[in-house]
Amino acid sequence: MIQEIGLAVLGILVLVFFHDILQKKHVILHNFPIVGHLRYLLEKIGPELRQYWVATDKEERPFNRSERAWIYATSKGQNSSFGFGTTEEIQSTGYPIIKQSTFPFTPKKDSDNSKIVCAKIIGSHHKRNFPYQPKSVINISAMSFGSLGHKAVSALNKGAKLANSFHNTGEGSISSYHDSGADLVWQIGTGYFGCRNKDGSFSIDKMMEKIKKHPQVKMIEIKLSQGAKPAKGGILPGQKVTKEIANIRGIEIGKTCYSPNKHSAFNDVKGLIDFVELIANKTGRPVGIKSAVGDLGFWEELATLMMKQKQGPDFITIDGGEGGTGAAPLSFSDHVSLPFKLGFTRVYKIFKTQKLASKVTWIGSAKLGFPDRAVVAFAMGCDLINIAREAMISIGCIQAQKCHEGSCPAGIATQSKWLQDGVDVNSKAARCHAYLKGFSKEVLELTHACGHEHPCELNADDIEFSTGINQFTPLDKVLGYRKEPVKLA
Repeated sequence: MIQEIGLAVLGILVLVFFHDILQKKHVILHNFPIVGHLRYLLEKIGPELRQYWVATDKEERPFNRSERAWIYATSKGQNSSFGFGTTEEIQSTGYPIIKQSTFPFTPKKDSDNSKIVCAKIIGSHHKRNFPYQPKSVINISAMSFGSLGHKAVSALNKGAKLANSFHNTGEGSISSYHDSGADLVWQIGTGYFGCRNKDGSFSIDKMMEKIKKHPQVKMIEIKLSQGAKPAKGGILPGQKVTKEIANIRGIEIGKTCYSPNKHSAFNDVKGLIDFVELIANKTGRPVGIKSAVGDLGFWEELATLMMKQKQGPDFITIDGGEGGTGAAPLSFSDHVSLPFKLGFTRVYKIFKTQKLASKVTWIGSAKLGFPDRAVVAFAMGCDLINIAREAMISIGCIQAQKCHEGSCPAGIATQSKWLQDGVDVNSKAARCHAYLKGFSKEVLELTHACGHEHPCELNADDIEFSTGINQFTPLDKVLGYRKEPVKLA
C-alpha cells in the first residue's frame, strides 16, 4: 500500500514537472519546476507572515509589497483597488496630498481615458527637421539589451507599441528586439555603443547608418549620468557579453564591458552644446540629455550658454538618486546624486530664471511609475515620465536583486537561454501594455479630479506636502517656484 502511494506521488510529481516545463505563462515554474510552486505559496501568505513576523507591506525596499501588488494587479487586468482605507501615515513629513476640485473635469463620453498625448512638440523651438510629439506622457525608460535579455526587451517594445509609448534603448544601442513597432529614443552613453570607432570614439557616420536602418528612432538622448551610478561608467559583466551583444555594441565577446565615466567627444559645456547641435543637424532629430543632479555649476553654465547661443538640448531627462536599473557600488547607489524631487527642483529653477523652462521638454525619472508620484512630477514641471523598474515588474520581475549577476530567476535581467526560455514575449507584452494603460488611466483620473483636462495643467495649487503635525504647505512654497504654464499643442 505504501509503495503504491509512493508511486502515485512520484507520478504526480513527474506530471507536475512536465507541466511546469512546457507551460509558458509562469517563468518561475518553467525555470524551477515543482519547487517554483513554493514561491507562489509564500507570495500568497507573505503579507500575513510579514505583518506578524517580519515587516509590514510598506517596509520592503526598493519597492514595497503594496506598490508591487498594484503593478502586478494592473498589469494582469485585475482589480487594483485597496479596501478599508489608507495604511499610510498621511501626516508624516514629506507626504503629498492631491487637492481635488469641487467641480472635477468631465471628459467627453467617447474619449479614450488612457491616452494622454504630450502637450509639447519636442524640437520645435530649435526648428529641428523632424520634431516629435510623443503619443503618451508615460514611456519606457532606458534599459539596455545586454542588461536585459532579448525576450524582456521584445516584450517591453511590443507593450510600448500597444500603449503608444516610446521605448528608450538604453546605452547598449539598438538591437533587432527594438524593432516591434514602438517609437525609439536612442540613448548614447560614454561608450558610444552602436556609433563608435574601433578605439571607442564617437562616429557620426555610423550613427547615420543606424538611423537609416531604424527610422523609428524619433529622438536621441545623450546620457551624462544616471541615478543608479552617477559619475561612474556602466559595467556589463563578461558573462552577459554574448556574440550578438558584442556585435551590436562593437565590443569583444565575453569580456566585461566598461563605459568611461565621462564623454570623450566633449570636455565642457560648450562642447556638449556643439555635440548636441552636430547630432541634431545631421539626423534632424530632437536631441536631449539625461543626467542625475549633483554639481549645480554645470546646470547654471548650460542654461546661460543655451540662452546666449539659442542652441542646446531639446529635452532634459532628470534622473533621481533613487534610480536603480544599473548595478553599482553600494556607496554610489546610496549616497551619490540628489533625490529626484530635490534635483529636479534645483535644475528647473535655474532654467526658469533664464526664461528657458517652457522652451525645454522635461522628462522625470526615478521611481515615478505610480499615479500619485507622476501627478506630483507633472505639477513640478515634468512634461513626460520615464519608467524602468516598474515596467520590469509589470512583465514578471520579482525584485530578486540579481540583475548584476546574470541569474535573474524571472528571466528578465539575464542572458541565460534557460532562464529566458519561460518568458512568453506576447503575454508579457500584453502585461506591459495593461500596466501602461492602467497607469495612464489613473493619472488622467487624478488630473480630472483636480479639475484639469491634461496632466501638463497640474500646478502648485493642486499639491500640498506635510511639513509637520497638522501642517501642510503648498507645493510652490516647498519648491520655491511655480512651474511655467504649458499650452496644449
